Amino acid sequence: MLSNSVKLQNVSKSYGDLKAVDNLSFEAKSGEIFGLLGPNGAGKTTTLEMIEGLRAADEGEIFIDSFNVRTELERVKEVIGVQLQSTSVYNKITVGEALALFGGYYKQRRPVDELLRLVALEDKRDTYHIKLSGGQQQRLALALALVNDPKVIFLDEPTTGLDPQARRNLWEIIARMKSDHKTVILTTHYMEEAEHLCDRILIIDHGRKIAEGSPRELVAQLQVESCLEFQGSALLGIEDLKRLPGVSKVMARAEQMEVFSCKPQETLLGLMELATSRDTEIRDLHIRRPTLEDLFLDLTGRSLRE
Repeated sequence: MLSNSVKLQNVSKSYGDLKAVDNLSFEAKSGEIFGLLGPNGAGKTTTLEMIEGLRAADEGEIFIDSFNVRTELERVKEVIGVQLQSTSVYNKITVGEALALFGGYYKQRRPVDELLRLVALEDKRDTYHIKLSGGQQQRLALALALVNDPKVIFLDEPTTGLDPQARRNLWEIIARMKSDHKTVILTTHYMEEAEHLCDRILIIDHGRKIAEGSPRELVAQLQVESCLEFQGSALLGIEDLKRLPGVSKVMARAEQMEVFSCKPQETLLGLMELATSRDTEIRDLHIRRPTLEDLFLDLTGRSLRE
């Protein structure tokens, strides 16, 4: 096993009759950002808590940087960093004081000035935590996760609640971790984030692995070239749309129709003819290539935020 890697071997966890994680195996390697995706209740949180040593697995083994999480947890704690969805920090502590305090918990620590530069908070060193914006608080949380210069970093929905610009700023910091040969395990509710950041993605549902690969490889599994999206009336029935040339699947979300096709031009012509024959209007029509969100819906029947 490579140093810095995270490896799960046939890991399971149950709560009474509920199988939260079911015989799960995967490996996240040094220098890659590994995405763990799944709908709510899929087992993501339980999986992360077992890897981080917060919960014990019922079955299987977990290794981090060659250390066994079950038998060498104290050594594991020294090589991991964890950014939670929300980090509780005393309001009347400054950014610099928080970093110095957290660093004091570890044998190895990064200098405060270095961490401030890394997350672009140099000018906030003497600012109270409570005075930071949402994006700045998330950057501080990331700096706290990196205070011990960890080899493996866990980021649990790191950009939730941030505006688009703050989210992009955090993406740049996370992406730079690859050049430092860190292993990053990321959970997110933003498909765009997963596609932009992750080298490989594992999709789980009901505690089981249902797909794994790079974003491009996973999307290719759909074997669909394009998707026609439009607003249409009930006069365009789903069964009629399925019979259009090249169509492999039709999905309806509220008034939005999504028609997947390997022959989008022929499908488009057929759609226009169908609309004309029903004397109805097609609104807001556009064609796009398939996305990770399409694959997720195809595999789980749910969106990532459900």
